[in-house]
Amino acid sequence: MTNLKVETSRQFYARLAGFTFLFYIAAGLTVLFLMNRATDAEGTNAILLRIAGHRSDVRIAILLELCESFSALVLAVTLYGITRDVNHEFAMMGLVCRVCEGLLGVIGLRNTLGLLWLAKSRAGAGGPATADILGDFLLMPTQSAMTGAIFFAVGSMIFSYLMLRGRIVPVWLAWIGLIASVLLVLGLPLQIIGLLKGTITGYIWLPMVAFEIPVGLWLLIKGIPVHSQRQPA
Repeated sequence: MTNLKVETSRQFYARLAGFTFLFYIAAGLTVLFLMNRATDAEGTNAILLRIAGHRSDVRIAILLELCESFSALVLAVTLYGITRDVNHEFAMMGLVCRVCEGLLGVIGLRNTLGLLWLAKSRAGAGGPATADILGDFLLMPTQSAMTGAIFFAVGSMIFSYLMLRGRIVPVWLAWIGLIASVLLVLGLPLQIIGLLKGTITGYIWLPMVAFEIPVGLWLLIKGIPVHSQRQPA
């Protein structure tokens, strides 16, 4: 009876992780679309003016970014739950990385909230020059969102390895996740220090999308194999 309860819990974690993968991607793409539409202008002053005209988009993006942060926490717990029997220490490290990702995402919300505030009162407390300086700072791409992405990549690499080692998902799918994660682990630090620029910074995310959508569907529909559970000592 105890083994049945454990297996039922693990199947629940798997399906919750699958749903959260898909929700996370949908929320992230929606945020990207809304923020690109709200900031599609040249120069800090023009961007702030455009944000002022797209405040609803930015508010929706803020709510979705908050949902993304909670999704990272849900994935931390659920992926730990289905991989801890493969290697407990690695699974714990993956959990910590995804928790850091979620927390950094929440911290990053202050940048978007700051942009919304500046757009509503561009002069702020110190005149237009101060507003431009603050706007430039808040629009920097290497804020907590970028550092959070590194924790995401490391956590994804660990969980992909554990899913491969434990045969929790098909081998080919786990390999895609592992390779996609390694690309991000190598590429994101180079992007932060300015050595990786241009369209390639977007292309390095495509393998991860090619992994997370199928793995989300697989976990949601198929769950995980029973034989991956812990064997009695």
